[in-house]
Amino acid sequence: MAFRITIKGYLDLCRVTNLPSVWTNVLCALLLATGRFSWQGYLFPAFALSCYYLAGICLNDLCDAAYDRVNRPSRPIPSGTVTPRGALLLTLALFTAGTLPFLAAPHVEGLLAAILLMAVIVWYDFRHKRNPLSVLLMALCRLLVFAVTALAATGRLSALPALAGALQFAYVVCISLVARHENARAASFPFPVIPLMLAGIPLLDGVLLALLVSPAWLLAGLCGSILMLIGQRFVRGD
Repeated sequence: MAFRITIKGYLDLCRVTNLPSVWTNVLCALLLATGRFSWQGYLFPAFALSCYYLAGICLNDLCDAAYDRVNRPSRPIPSGTVTPRGALLLTLALFTAGTLPFLAAPHVEGLLAAILLMAVIVWYDFRHKRNPLSVLLMALCRLLVFAVTALAATGRLSALPALAGALQFAYVVCISLVARHENARAASFPFPVIPLMLAGIPLLDGVLLALLVSPAWLLAGLCGSILMLIGQRFVRGD
């Protein structure tokens, strides 16, 4: 039983139910950058950037541990489900695992962009409580997912993946502003606004691919959204 509780704590810590949004971001960037899909070209950035996402969320909770002890004591670290040392080791392991695939990427620009993304993630995690413009850093991380994928695949960031990343940047800013508004209210919204908006990230990818590549790719976005909504019944993603 204790083992199951610990595993659940790490899943909660990393908000694993948000990973489909990373997977569809990578898919969108790859298709728009190259015009074709290949499992080899997709799996390595999808794995690497999933590791970066999990590491960033884990580090975020580490940086917010003191705040969470007062305001969100049920989170894994303040509740004691996950130790700070365990969270730190997991963060380092995930950042390492996410960086290694880019060492074998055909274009060094992908590795350099990945290092930039990691730096922005760390910057956001350490500064977001004291920086009113931190929503822009969070959105920049999402934009850089598109840049990293495109640069690793082709060595350049062309207009279409840049456009898709910019749209996701704007959408993530909207999510963050709505979340701040909800936190400032005396009571939460009467329905789960933020989880629903998060599930809209894959859907936006699907719509873009349907418009710019093929209508069939809308199904990938719908599947990503459904996976997130189902997963949020077990592990909250907000």
